[in-house]
Amino acid sequence: MDYYYSLVSPPCQSAILVAKKLGITLNLKKTNVHDPVERDALTKLNPQHTIPTLDDNGHVVWESYAIVLYLVEKYAKDDTLYPKDPKVRSVVNQRLFFDIGTLYKQLIACIHTVMKKEQPTEEQQEKLKQAIELLEQFVTERPYAAAAHLTVADICLLGTVTALGWLKYDLEAYPHIKAWVARVTAELPDYADFRKDVDETTKAFMASRK
Repeated sequence: MDYYYSLVSPPCQSAILVAKKLGITLNLKKTNVHDPVERDALTKLNPQHTIPTLDDNGHVVWESYAIVLYLVEKYAKDDTLYPKDPKVRSVVNQRLFFDIGTLYKQLIACIHTVMKKEQPTEEQQEKLKQAIELLEQFVTERPYAAAAHLTVADICLLGTVTALGWLKYDLEAYPHIKAWVARVTAELPDYADFRKDVDETTKAFMASRK
């Protein structure tokens, strides 16, 4: 399976971590969508030329959560990561929608502002704070974001939470999130090496923007 991605992107990270958890080997293809040649090549697979994009022997999927759910539904040996029970799955789905529509949305708005060498507005900071407080509540109610065990919701949310490092965001006020991060990362194969690669790639990307 060819996987077109950029490691600095939290959504791109999610499918890589899910694949590792499932024991799937992805053929990783680093892609710069701002490069005309690479973008044109990607457009032949994905008319939106967005990353991540997965090509599984001619079946092409894009949008990170669509890729994550495809991998789990096709390759998982059981339903642990994406439970079939309608009530449990509804919570997993809600957390995924919360991530992309609320937490990641507020985070990326602040990051884009910082990338323009500006400070996030008070409104942006407050919206991000409210989203983080909601996640703190979620992982206070149960050990994981959506269930009593690890699900795809945790893996996808993890990329967003660790990307708070772009803003040097202090999580000391959120002890349950900190404990949750430790709990989740302990269950992901080779996570320390993966995190090192993400951090080094992000640092190089940030340096190139100065």
